[in-house]
Amino acid sequence: MVKSGVILLALATSALALPTRLMDTLVQYIFGTTLELPKPEIGWTDPRLNGGQFLDFTTPRYGEPLNVIISNRSDPFILTDAGFRLYYKSIGFSEECLGLHYGHVHKADLGDGDSKKSEHILARQYYFPKWGTCWESIAGGNHFRAWKQNGSEIDTGAWFLAVSKEMDSTKNHMIIPDGYNIGRDFLVEAAASVSHWNGRWWQADVEWRRGLLEPGYKGINHAIAQDGRIAILTVNRL
Repeated sequence: MVKSGVILLALATSALALPTRLMDTLVQYIFGTTLELPKPEIGWTDPRLNGGQFLDFTTPRYGEPLNVIISNRSDPFILTDAGFRLYYKSIGFSEECLGLHYGHVHKADLGDGDSKKSEHILARQYYFPKWGTCWESIAGGNHFRAWKQNGSEIDTGAWFLAVSKEMDSTKNHMIIPDGYNIGRDFLVEAAASVSHWNGRWWQADVEWRRGLLEPGYKGINHAIAQDGRIAILTVNRL
């Protein structure tokens, strides 16, 4: 019912050319939400246009926020799997300790026609050369899961990331208080600075968006509130 209502309102916006602010007010009044209506974007597609969402599926009922998007207007090299792995090394992340996966495999629906699909990449904070992510697995720290929007119906090639900061292994890697915001901000700060790896240099432009993800803790794994902001990164090759 809600999905049908949003579609009808979106059609009304287009047909009547009503101001976006007015339509957002109507959405808030009818559905009790601060979310914006989904609309066409440049460099990525809003998952909500095709039944997706900005939460992954940690459990059938709860998820973690997809709080960073790397736009397809970025350096084409980092939109490839191999290039993305080199890029995230430049901002302080790397593959899991010894290549072994710890924790649950999360799924996400990016609205690209592939429905819920398993995480493409799980990367952890790289504290120091050699075994750096092994220390993160023990002591805790920042990590992210990534999915590529490259489905059978929509293929933008953009990366969608769920970033957070977690506790140490004795706490079963629970997310720390405010960990979704803290983890996201750590990654964004690193991306906005000049980074480099193997002779390649990058720096990201950052656009902060509200209205795509409901702030608070409703539906959020561990009932940890987040501020609803999503960072859209355009990573430029220098």
